[in-house]
Amino acid sequence: MSTPAPGKPVYNVKNPFIAKVKKAYDLSGPGAPKNTRHYEIDLAGSGLEYTPGDSLAVQPQNDPALVDDMLKVLGFSGEETVTHPKTAAQVPIRQALIEGSLITEVDNKLIKAIIEKTNGQTLLADMATPETKQALKDYLWGRFVIDLLIENPDAKFEPAEFMGVLKKLNIRLYSISSSQKAHPEEVHLTVATVKYTSHGRERGGVASTFLAERITPETTIPVFVNHGKGFRLPEPEEETPIIMVGPGTGIAPFRAFVEERKATAAKGKAWLFFGEVSSATCFFYKDEFDAYLADGTLTKLTTAWSRDQAEKIYVQHKMLENSAEIFAWLEQGAIVYVCGDAARMAVDVDKALHTIIEKEGGKTPEEAVAYMTAFKDAKRYRRDVY
Repeated sequence: MSTPAPGKPVYNVKNPFIAKVKKAYDLSGPGAPKNTRHYEIDLAGSGLEYTPGDSLAVQPQNDPALVDDMLKVLGFSGEETVTHPKTAAQVPIRQALIEGSLITEVDNKLIKAIIEKTNGQTLLADMATPETKQALKDYLWGRFVIDLLIENPDAKFEPAEFMGVLKKLNIRLYSISSSQKAHPEEVHLTVATVKYTSHGRERGGVASTFLAERITPETTIPVFVNHGKGFRLPEPEEETPIIMVGPGTGIAPFRAFVEERKATAAKGKAWLFFGEVSSATCFFYKDEFDAYLADGTLTKLTTAWSRDQAEKIYVQHKMLENSAEIFAWLEQGAIVYVCGDAARMAVDVDKALHTIIEKEGGKTPEEAVAYMTAFKDAKRYRRDVY
């Protein structure tokens, strides 16, 4: 990370910039299985600087309605004074829970406290052993703190004691989806709103629902830039080709990349692979990318729509369809960037690359592994997966 210039503000988790969201709109259309949104955050006067490939740290807040429900279960008025988990100030417990505590995940300290307070007369006691670790994990999936309180009414807490069995509400990192050269006083985000129903209660991701449902023109959000290291574009004067694979919200850094390429008149070829559920409802930033294709900022755009036909088609399938050309780009020194889901997509893309190298390079599986190892060692395979 570069050292800030003298006199320039330094923003971090303890000293975030208090920003406002100047614009927000849906990227996904009616009928899409999930709501994906575009946010434009005002950085005017902050001095904040970022580069494509960086992330924005956002400090979210919990849903006040969920906090109020939990306070009722606990028998608290909400005005009891406690220590704020983030600032150490003395504040009402309602404020502390909204701003500073993680209430959508259960900490081991809460489990132990409930077991003690119920003298072991709880289902949790039967699962709190090394042998039943997976059973406990399965049980806790989709349960918030409030669920354990409802299921264990004999576990009574004092306000300060209750705060002590909760984790802190941490920042959320989002890949920045804009170039500062294109938007000098703004930073853009591309965020899927996480919503689901579990155990009879509608649930939501803390940060994504905070942004989607509780941001008004007057709402302020604490933010700072988390500078990336390896997820960077080649210098604009270089001829290095780039291949970008970013389905879903994995498109975010590549929108920033392409905006940066446009602003710097980058020379190398650029190929974007994007995938989502349906072209009709989920072709994020379509008009922008079409324009970049037309003016040559983007060389190729290949899309995969998983539900627009009988068989499901994902980005890795489109990569295999274009295996000869991808291998030709690799042989020309291309850098491959992958952003998005680590558990499935990134694994499948990695397998596709091995297959392409074997098939088009005439290599054995072992030789393909060696090729990929050299590829990684040369820092030509860069991933931002989560």
